[in-house]
Amino acid sequence: MIEKLTKNLIPLAIVAAAVVIAGAVIYINISNPSCPEKEKEGVLTIQEVGEKAINFINQNILKEQATASLVNIIEESGLYKLTFAIEDREFTSHVAKDGKLLFPEGVDLDQESPSSPEEESETPQEMPKTEAPNVKLFIMSFCPFGNQAEELMVPVVELLGEKVEIEPHYVIYSNYGGGGPKYCEDEDNKYCSMHGIQELHQGVRELCVYKYQKDKFWDFLKEINKNCSSQNADTCWEAVAKNMGIDVQKIKDCQKNETLSLLEEELALNKKYGVKGSPQLFINDLEYKGERNSEGYKTGICAAFQDPPEECQEDLGNDGGSVEGGC
Repeated sequence: MIEKLTKNLIPLAIVAAAVVIAGAVIYINISNPSCPEKEKEGVLTIQEVGEKAINFINQNILKEQATASLVNIIEESGLYKLTFAIEDREFTSHVAKDGKLLFPEGVDLDQESPSSPEEESETPQEMPKTEAPNVKLFIMSFCPFGNQAEELMVPVVELLGEKVEIEPHYVIYSNYGGGGPKYCEDEDNKYCSMHGIQELHQGVRELCVYKYQKDKFWDFLKEINKNCSSQNADTCWEAVAKNMGIDVQKIKDCQKNETLSLLEEELALNKKYGVKGSPQLFINDLEYKGERNSEGYKTGICAAFQDPPEECQEDLGNDGGSVEGGC
């Protein structure tokens, strides 16, 4: 199994693909030097299991071609859910609680069996039709895949204009990373974000911009993606907003007075749609499963019109690439 995963380690995209092959189960047969006594007893803390899995990935899969680092590990469905980063991309795996088995990708048995890529490309997804489609794009403000989806959606927004409203929504977790102020806004740990509290704050600010200065929203996202990060968003955003003519005080007031109500609405939508990560697109309440590029997004939305506008005939192409992963 290891040989199969490691024979094509370059470029990095192939490394990443090797780590997330669906259905693979890897026996982690290396010791954890930080806790040999506990390992003999079969008792490891959650952090020790995470460190052991990362050590295994680095030593046996990546082999110095790249370096994986632990982002987060939490308990989920009787296993530990492991989030790790390779360069600027994040991936998710699962590890047995005794630290002996690594499951590169979990399969949700409650989901319908997905079609193969060939079947999806040959059979366009049938969308429920309405006069004006309801479109919701769920993202995280600093998930690189979500940021890519945002920018690929911009040409669709510009093309279809007022004929459809493409609503931004944000992935909200409860008790992420065990809760606390590093990830969560509130003492009850209901409103948390994967990449930390500044990501959550930025999500709220973006909701405020969409609510009060919608015409500047998509351009604001592009500038934030270009200039800010989850480590400096709380200080970086204001200069970006001022340069764009956004009413900074209005956004500050919104963040101060409306954060909890906005996050409560987002969490309710997350639960309603069964949102699992960033990006996810819903059209007329159905999750979009097609190509995640500008032309694919346009085609999916246009397929949901009862009477598609003439703009739907324009081909947006694929010059901006496609979203190939998620957070």
